[in-house]
Amino acid sequence: MAETTNTIPFNPARATTENPVRRFFRATEIDTRLLGMIGALLVIWIGFHLLTGGLFLTPRNLWNLTVQTSSVAVMATGMVLIIVTRNIDLSVGSVLGFCGMVMGVMQAQILPQYLGLDSSLIWIVTLACGVVVGGLIGALHGVIIAFLGVPSFIVTLGGLLVWRGATWFVTSGQTVAPMNATFRLMGGGTEGSIGATASWVVGFIACLAIVGAILNARKQRKRFGFPRRPVWAEYVLATLSCAVVIGAVLVANNYYWPVNIALRYAEANAIPVPEGGLKISHGIAVPVLIAIAVGIVMTFISTRLRFGRYVFAIGGNQEAAELAGIKTRWVTVRIFALMGMLCAIAAAISTARLNAATNAQGELDELYTIAAAVIGGTSLAGGVGTIAGAMLGAFVMQSLQSGMVLLGIDSPLQRIVVGFVLVVAVWLDTVYRARAK
Repeated sequence: MAETTNTIPFNPARATTENPVRRFFRATEIDTRLLGMIGALLVIWIGFHLLTGGLFLTPRNLWNLTVQTSSVAVMATGMVLIIVTRNIDLSVGSVLGFCGMVMGVMQAQILPQYLGLDSSLIWIVTLACGVVVGGLIGALHGVIIAFLGVPSFIVTLGGLLVWRGATWFVTSGQTVAPMNATFRLMGGGTEGSIGATASWVVGFIACLAIVGAILNARKQRKRFGFPRRPVWAEYVLATLSCAVVIGAVLVANNYYWPVNIALRYAEANAIPVPEGGLKISHGIAVPVLIAIAVGIVMTFISTRLRFGRYVFAIGGNQEAAELAGIKTRWVTVRIFALMGMLCAIAAAISTARLNAATNAQGELDELYTIAAAVIGGTSLAGGVGTIAGAMLGAFVMQSLQSGMVLLGIDSPLQRIVVGFVLVVAVWLDTVYRARAK
């Protein structure tokens, strides 16, 4: 970071006339749309905190909020690539429900007969089967869209109905429970979190990764002769990012196990209980770590791999992409197959959190997933979108829903609010693109 040569060129005339705020954003290269979404999230949090009498911004609610966001955030990362290519997937909620039911039957009825009830392989085989099933379903949708020429809206609308019906036929409408003990860790809870010490380790690694990424980006810019940010801007970005990580770890570690569960744990492990009670931190939840890992992988795929460049090229101009030699049909198949696999991962999180596979699982998740991607800055016109923005959009949507639940607002009104927010987000995207032109 100490290197200062070949930084962004300094223009004295521009510096004297440019607004200091605009100068700051230009130097740091912070996405103003993403910053606006963070501002909206803070307004939502503060508003609900005041309306609920101080119940919203508590470690317990924020911890539960991250867990509840995980499954939709995972699917939103795939929805970005689909919308970027000017497609849509209305079937993600039904695919989640079907994959969840398949995984439930696998670990509760089929695998114990061959591997035993306590086998450590049950959750691995179950998850692998779910991902394969999800990938095959997504690939089927992609083949119909790409090679048969059926619009994605129609194909996935049919998939919404087909896979919801198929979920019922797997068990004739019966709920499957309970889930494998190891599998349940993917759902969070007192056992499905990593504790205070491990959370600090993860936070420290994340801070190192942030600093390393900033240094590497600066090195690559120098290597290829691109303008670099001022050194102070690099320090600001590193400090803000690490502060967010540390704050998140502090919140997770300040949410303690329920008293009764902590007492039972102390009795089982012969741990003396102090007068103030035994305080055991939850730490970061396992489903949150899964969502973060998926977000990192999907960001790498979309920004660093040739496949990701092809996706955005198709979204920008499909005819030009075909003339450039990109096999657009197979790219479409791979996008939908990837979306199906992400639905299976989200199904594992949802099923593990419920400790059951139900027929209603995943209902309306397609609405929240699409809304998360659009609110996160993914343009329905194609060619524009970020994984981080979609995950933040999922957090915004879940914050709205969580706040309304705390206020005791009825479910029909909650859906009205979500629908209204989605329409406003699309309108704002239209206004933003019009001004950009």
